Amino acid sequence: MFRLIMLGTISALFFSSTFVLNRDMSLEGGHWLWTSSLRFGYMFAMLVLYLFFTKGVKYLLEIVRIFSRFWLFWCLAGGIGFGLFYSLLCFSASYAPGWIIATTWQITILATPIILIAIGKQIPLKGLLLTGLIFAGIVLVNMEYAHTATAREVVFGVIPVLVAAFAYPTGNQMVWEASQSGYKMIPHIEHPLMQDSFARVLLLTIGSIPFWLILFLFVSPPPPSTGQLFSTAMVALFSGVIATTVFLHARHNCVHPYELAAVDATQSMEVVFSLIGQIIFLQGAFPGPVGTIGIALTIIGLIAYARRQQYAWLQPEM
Repeated sequence: MFRLIMLGTISALFFSSTFVLNRDMSLEGGHWLWTSSLRFGYMFAMLVLYLFFTKGVKYLLEIVRIFSRFWLFWCLAGGIGFGLFYSLLCFSASYAPGWIIATTWQITILATPIILIAIGKQIPLKGLLLTGLIFAGIVLVNMEYAHTATAREVVFGVIPVLVAAFAYPTGNQMVWEASQSGYKMIPHIEHPLMQDSFARVLLLTIGSIPFWLILFLFVSPPPPSTGQLFSTAMVALFSGVIATTVFLHARHNCVHPYELAAVDATQSMEVVFSLIGQIIFLQGAFPGPVGTIGIALTIIGLIAYARRQQYAWLQPEM
């Protein structure tokens, strides 16, 4: 599982670009709907081109066939896991600093066990305790900012992120269950394409399109600026394609619920990477003592996940 945790941490590094670049775009006046929807437009183009040159036209047509056969599932999974998740994350960037959003986002490490338990999975108690340790670190980091936050920042900058933190693992878990046939209300998609991380991300991206179209019916944003077009392209590449593909690859190779929770927990490193990025690119301030302790607890929790599994590898097989 150490390899899965490393892959998850690498994905967290690329994911962190989202919080820094989204905050930068919001400070420049870019509308949150363009920031969110353009990312998936770029992702669609990048993934289609990549699969076209590496797999060929027949492979893309097979993806279309799988989507057509299970269109309702992919629209639900993509709408929740990509559309709802990212639109709320971008909306929050208009009201709160990137590192606060990144910190609040880490509630997803608690969302995953809750979702797994809700669908009948069993999570080992030690896994929940380690998750709680990471969450304690997140609370400390958030406390550092709480005394300066306004009510408006809490309502529009934090609460949408809490909803997004449940939406993202829900969409991911739906795909995992579909490939494993682990939940009766989700169709079993038994196809080689389900083993390809790029194909799964493209299917989810296509599935999110109806969500974006519906959202544009209710929100009429001004045209995006050139800077926003460039920045969303960078987010699409770093976070949408690279980070999402690496993360879903790690998650797809999980066998036990404990491993799923551990891989999802690696996303807490986004707090560290986002802080570093904001300090370097947006002249952000270093965290104080409480925030530093919180970051340390988060890292200790991740190391504990890895060491526990490493110890298990040393045990003789029964």
